[in-house]
Amino acid sequence: MPDIDQTDLEILRLLQHNAELTNKEISAKLHKSVAAVHERVRRLKEQGYIKRVVAILDRKKIDRSLIAFSHVLLKDHSANTLSSFEKEVIRFPEVMECFQMTGTFDFILRIATADMDAYHVFYRKLATLPNITTVQSFFVLSETKSDTAYPL
Repeated sequence: MPDIDQTDLEILRLLQHNAELTNKEISAKLHKSVAAVHERVRRLKEQGYIKRVVAILDRKKIDRSLIAFSHVLLKDHSANTLSSFEKEVIRFPEVMECFQMTGTFDFILRIATADMDAYHVFYRKLATLPNITTVQSFFVLSETKSDTAYPL
């Protein structure tokens, strides 16, 4: 991380845990001026260290209690097939994350639905995509840790 110093890292640590902190609150914690913190946060956003600021919702309160990890194997691995699959699958609102993988399966999807019936509806939509050979899904029984902050 050549473009950032220890103060930038501290700002990133603070914002990862609470993005609602004001520049004034950050400046007090780091013993820096509000203007300096404001400039650093702006630069960190400009340089792409901060991609976006979001609210993390309680999925159970918004009726997304069922989480599945679906492993997808495609029929072939041409650039066109992989790209086409990615473009189509990210359009499904149930797909929270999509990772292209090495190993037995080509992609792992994190799916959030209300229940098994809603997952079944999603699965039927997924099955309409071309070039899918196999979908193997695993359902989350409990969640021990869910963190969005990277150690810095």
